[in-house]
Amino acid sequence: MADTSPQGRGAVRRALKELKDAGYYRVDTVRMPNGTVRSEAHVFDTPKPAPVVPHPAAGERATGRTVTPSVKDPEEVPTLPAQLTQADEQTRRAVAALFRAIRPEPRLRLGEAEALQLAPLVAQWLKRGSSAAELADALLSDLPQPIHSPTAIIRSRLQRKMPPAQAAPPPPAQAECAKCHDPVPQPGICRPCAGLGGTRTLAIGIGAAATPDGVARARAALRGHGLFTAA
Repeated sequence: MADTSPQGRGAVRRALKELKDAGYYRVDTVRMPNGTVRSEAHVFDTPKPAPVVPHPAAGERATGRTVTPSVKDPEEVPTLPAQLTQADEQTRRAVAALFRAIRPEPRLRLGEAEALQLAPLVAQWLKRGSSAAELADALLSDLPQPIHSPTAIIRSRLQRKMPPAQAAPPPPAQAECAKCHDPVPQPGICRPCAGLGGTRTLAIGIGAAATPDGVARARAALRGHGLFTAA
């Protein structure tokens, strides 16, 4: 990586150390069945604590052998931390989306507990149709210098920049019979007008609202033709 990077070995070494300290990167020493030892690098989407290596108890001699932590099959997908495993699917999706959004910015490193606290806000963003790019832009653009509390900044931006809730779609337009103008389930003519039998549905209970408007329009039309005079 250092040979192909213009930053040099020192910068790459510091970047890997930051990732390791945050739990995103780990190098394990593995003893093979034939006795050889090799190093394996593991990169995780969510922070993962380093494995606990046992140490000799008080009064015991060290064996002199290299104690190596157990390593999963390299083809196996890293498991989620315990708290995320117990969370519901919506929370897990929100935490994963949050970690993906802030991944390019190392100053916004979060722990598992902090991500779980912010998950409800992220879930609202996803429920309102926000894309991963929109979420990342809201969290990463124009960050202050320096950043003292990544959790506070992310929470503030999630709250202040929350997109509006999507409006419910308008109800479908009511179709009318082409002859009698009664409501029908689809454009065309109703069964009575088509001679297929059936009874007409009378609109009940709307006369009180429609009568004053109809009377006013009739008076206006009569006045326009000089056929109406007030009593």
